[in-house]
Amino acid sequence: MHKVQIKPEWQPGDYILAPFDGERPPMKAWVKETLHHEPERSSFELDGAEIELLTWGEIGKPGLLLLHGAGAQADWWDIIAPYFANGYRVAAISWSGMGRSSWREAYRFEQWAREALGAIEIAELDRTGPPVVIAHSLGGSGLMTLAAGHPKKIAAGILVDSFVPRLRRGQKPPSSRPLPRYATVEQALSRYRFVPEQGTDYPEIVDHIARHGLRAVAADENGPAGYTWRFDPKVLTSLDIGSIEALPAQIAVPFAFIAGEKSNLSRNTKLADVLEAFPKIEIAFTIPEARHHIMVDQPLALVAALRATLQALEHSG
Repeated sequence: MHKVQIKPEWQPGDYILAPFDGERPPMKAWVKETLHHEPERSSFELDGAEIELLTWGEIGKPGLLLLHGAGAQADWWDIIAPYFANGYRVAAISWSGMGRSSWREAYRFEQWAREALGAIEIAELDRTGPPVVIAHSLGGSGLMTLAAGHPKKIAAGILVDSFVPRLRRGQKPPSSRPLPRYATVEQALSRYRFVPEQGTDYPEIVDHIARHGLRAVAADENGPAGYTWRFDPKVLTSLDIGSIEALPAQIAVPFAFIAGEKSNLSRNTKLADVLEAFPKIEIAFTIPEARHHIMVDQPLALVAALRATLQALEHSG
């Protein structure tokens, strides 16, 4: 008899891609088909920085703008966006300081809101009216800043395992330290992990976003030539989370809130508290078994949740 190889369960501290030794993990058929629908890649200049822009779908359809979280990039949406490209003009950006966008001396949510506005204009997401904006994690702070400061520019907002400021008081800002540097792509991939940590049943999706998140660097004062992540460590130390404390009460457009039921970051699954803190949230629910990084944890459930939420927001308006 042949022994059945049982994949060990992910444990905190494990590196998701380490077992694959730099090789691409086996790809499920539906994942391969979805990623085959590649975006158009471009960039636009805003306030002295180049902002990475990915687009799917035809100009002239209702607009969707996708905003990623801290340490991520536009390609985190590659597995989600194609499911909306038939009915929407979809765009995703990399915030300045992340992905293939330029780094800045300092980062502010107001600047990120301007970058989102730039994407709406350049991608022509507003041909048929203001777009809906969907934001994951820290990207929700950029979305709230946009909605409060420019309410006529968006039709609605959807927070995906983000947080409501009032429920996150007392946090200390993270420290800034140089990014780790690796000699090879394979070594870098083997050390990839999420913050907060979690496992996934889709290592092929993790591999896809990790490869897009790497950049080659020359030898300098921070270390030898090699590979590191497309992320400016100053992002998290520059952004003032306290600056968005009052925003929920200022937002006039409809909002929705989707959380991972097992998320260990947002901790906002007490939906009654969310609704009290954010008056314009009209829809709020959790996705069972989903953790913080829902698009690589429960991607199809997230697609279904977003589809239902978009329909509900449209009818509520």
